[in-house]
Amino acid sequence: MTSPWITTPVTADLLRGALELERTEHGVLPHRLPARARAQCADPQLAMVEAQPSGVRLVFRTRATAVELDALRTKRTYVGAPPRPDGLYDLVVDGRPTARGSVPDGNTLTIDMTTGAEEHRPGRPGTVAFSGLPDGLKTIEIWLPHNETTELVALRTDAPVEPAPDPDRRVWLHHGSSISHGSDAASPIGIWPAHAARLAGVELVNLGFGGSALLDPFVARTIRDTPADLISVKIGINLVNHDVMRLRAFTPAVHGFLDTIRDGHPTTPLLVVSPILCPIHEDTPGPSAPDLTGLAEGRLRFRPMGDPEDLTPGRLTLRVIRDELAAIVAHRTPEDPHLHYLDGLTLYGEQDATALPLPDDLHPDAETHHLIGERFADLAFTAEGAFAP
Repeated sequence: MTSPWITTPVTADLLRGALELERTEHGVLPHRLPARARAQCADPQLAMVEAQPSGVRLVFRTRATAVELDALRTKRTYVGAPPRPDGLYDLVVDGRPTARGSVPDGNTLTIDMTTGAEEHRPGRPGTVAFSGLPDGLKTIEIWLPHNETTELVALRTDAPVEPAPDPDRRVWLHHGSSISHGSDAASPIGIWPAHAARLAGVELVNLGFGGSALLDPFVARTIRDTPADLISVKIGINLVNHDVMRLRAFTPAVHGFLDTIRDGHPTTPLLVVSPILCPIHEDTPGPSAPDLTGLAEGRLRFRPMGDPEDLTPGRLTLRVIRDELAAIVAHRTPEDPHLHYLDGLTLYGEQDATALPLPDDLHPDAETHHLIGERFADLAFTAEGAFAP
């Protein structure tokens, strides 16, 4: 009996949002930083998060009514913390969210946040399946989990697959921290940059890296070298909660980051976004750390470790960073009219924190991701915004 399935190799022309594909023992691994950038940083946190395909999706045209994707996931767990939900795959058909699923089994990475120790337990690939899709030629998008490393093993359909044509839409490249990466969003299309991109009708390249938006020069060079029609950089929270910089170094580092981007995108609309409200670091410098009391109670929360009185040496807080980013943009705009500033408090501020508090004191929940995405689309993509049509 002839199998109804057609297996199509997963190649770069079927993927959007990834900057590079690495061939692995099992299949291909999408990366959101190229190999040269990855080689310039030995930080295991960045290595983990850039290989989590936030904003990356398979996109193809087909008449198939059934689709299966084999993948090998690597799921994170944290010692003493509640189990994290399984990573989800969002199926979008002709622009309409249609179904959602997850892949069973896979690898497990257990992290002890009190010591930094990691334990990797290998697993096997699993399958996410979608059936009952409408007849006829259609565009299918499968958005990959934003919070799990995902090796793509095999794509099967019951009809032939071809790459989707160029959508002829503007490409928006966004760089930011774990909030831009999608921490605590409900699903891949629920992270705030994906939600904003769908509302605005643009193609997203998401360089949101959990815990790793640190003004690294290799990230600036990656943005410089990546084709984009619109660029935004959300700067601040990781610099505070890692306590990696003082004001004296911060200002020239921001200038250098923007200068590098401008080397490749001299007139591209470039939006600098300051941090959203995070009460624990508004006036208290970093670093921040997991609350061990909360872990003992099965809750993951963060607390500031800095001294709110220790500001004289130029310690960074979110309030200091917002003021300085606004001043930097104001200084540069006379010679760079395509540079813009957006205050993060307009995306999530004090009134929002009352109605929608950050569950772990650092990251927004799923509802807040939608709120931030809607506000960003309204502020950036409408007629008066930096990314006006």
